[in-house]
Amino acid sequence: MADPTPSEVRDYIAAGLDCTHLEVEGDGRHFFATIVSAQFEGKLRVARHQRVYAALGDRMREQIHALSMKTLTPAEWAAQQQPSADHHH
Repeated sequence: MADPTPSEVRDYIAAGLDCTHLEVEGDGRHFFATIVSAQFEGKLRVARHQRVYAALGDRMREQIHALSMKTLTPAEWAAQQQPSADHHH
């Protein structure tokens, strides 16, 4: 079985989880995903990760050997997008 590409991993996550922002980088074996979803509201990090693993399903075990992820709610993502210069008022 061929190693998945980052865009395939992205598609797998998007198919199982409603995301407002989704980026995946990787080399076929190790991936890093930034996932922003309203479904993460009120959930601890481990529960967010379990939600992503559920979206990936069997592919996680068979093809994706190492997935690091940053899981954020839309509000958390928006807060991270603020340029730090805004804090100097």
